[in-house]
Amino acid sequence: MHTMSETDKVQEGMNTILIVDDDRAIRRTLEKYLGDAGYVVVTASDGESAWERLCEGTADVCLLDLGMPGVDGMEVLRRMHQAWPLDTTPPGVIIISARDDMHTTVQAVKLGAYDYLVKPLDANRIKLTVQRALEQRRTSLTLAHMVAEEREDRGVDSIVGKSEAIREVYKRIGAVATSRATVLIRGESGTGKELVARAIHHASGASNAPFIAVNCTAFPPDLLESELFGHVRGAFTGAVADKTGRFQLAGQGTLFLDEIGELRPDLQAKLLRVLQERVFERVGDSRPIKLAARVVAATHRNLEEMMGAGSFREDLYYRLRVFEILLPSLRDRREDIPMLVDYLLARIARETHKQVRYVSSEAMDALLQYRWPGNVRELENALTRGVVLCKGDVLTADVLPIVPDDDPDDGMDVEDRKAFADETLEPLLTLREVEKRHIERVLTHTGWHKRRACAILQITRPTLDRKIRDFHLERPPADRVRAS
Repeated sequence: MHTMSETDKVQEGMNTILIVDDDRAIRRTLEKYLGDAGYVVVTASDGESAWERLCEGTADVCLLDLGMPGVDGMEVLRRMHQAWPLDTTPPGVIIISARDDMHTTVQAVKLGAYDYLVKPLDANRIKLTVQRALEQRRTSLTLAHMVAEEREDRGVDSIVGKSEAIREVYKRIGAVATSRATVLIRGESGTGKELVARAIHHASGASNAPFIAVNCTAFPPDLLESELFGHVRGAFTGAVADKTGRFQLAGQGTLFLDEIGELRPDLQAKLLRVLQERVFERVGDSRPIKLAARVVAATHRNLEEMMGAGSFREDLYYRLRVFEILLPSLRDRREDIPMLVDYLLARIARETHKQVRYVSSEAMDALLQYRWPGNVRELENALTRGVVLCKGDVLTADVLPIVPDDDPDDGMDVEDRKAFADETLEPLLTLREVEKRHIERVLTHTGWHKRRACAILQITRPTLDRKIRDFHLERPPADRVRAS
């Protein structure tokens, strides 16, 4: 029997409610009411069978009566508190009981109950409480998923180099990692600002908490506020359900705001307030939520010039620039290029499943001579495209989409060179395109059997689910999918 994973259930919007009560009339009433509300409902008449149901891992919320003969509801709650696996998210438990005393309520909440409702039960109160318990569980699952991905990727995306310039960056990371100070990372596009933010996070005491990254240019201006702070249902047209924002999802971890220089003035003012008061509100809600995360911001823009032009707030600038890290361009640390090439080539070959292991001396010379206006990101793209075109196990100069820079003083500034590099490299496949096509082929080959696909791709199930979402991959109709 195939058991759907928690991630699959959340994606499919399937919510299962377990009703536990020794009173058959109450079970039937709640079963009908919640079933009519669109939930999958299962029931249990005693604590022992309820525990067995819970251990199956299919319930998202449990309505649990306390006063049952034998194993009562408090014992079930105690077992969940003591024995539930740490690597899985337990269902939300809503106590339903005739007992209305402070001691029992406090004890149940201490053992992890989401809420405590006293009989006789109000149908609308039950429905609202179930909805809120499901929302909290979805948030917990999202956080657990993000932390799992961070743990998996933390050893992959690292900063590579031994030059004096990059060693200075290492020192700065070490200096700020143990504090909770706000950090501003500055450098040209492609220098690895997000990698530095991740390194700060993983070197801190909050490394087991989520790292949440937001690119301020990735969302339309009208949606960015909701993405950052969240919103409540009905806050604006299209807000059909409550949404948890990135500030809240970051929890005790790190919120990384990339391209902070692109933030519009009204959001600059709101971000300033969050940094000053350490609280925020969801759109359409007046209830304050405490900010527990560290904020790390990054930009390639000249913020001083923007302040002079009136497009960036001076007070926000100083709030962000509590601790500053300046990243060197790749042309300022050319001695790191051979090490970067070895590291990136091994990773790209693994991800594209190509046996390219070596770089010819002519290719390395070309890589060392080029100016790299797009920095490490452009180097990775060039190597990826070279690997895609490479016929053997040696990367040669003729497959590299770059022209050696024999005259670095040809009058082109950095932005002109970057634009030229982007234009000349555009027709070839990007790593994202290569990865998307490969994952799609493997899923088709396995008939969308995700466990087999993970084994072939050598990635975990959470990573595969994330890539399916990121690449917007959809399972074809059953008649076009191979049997697994």
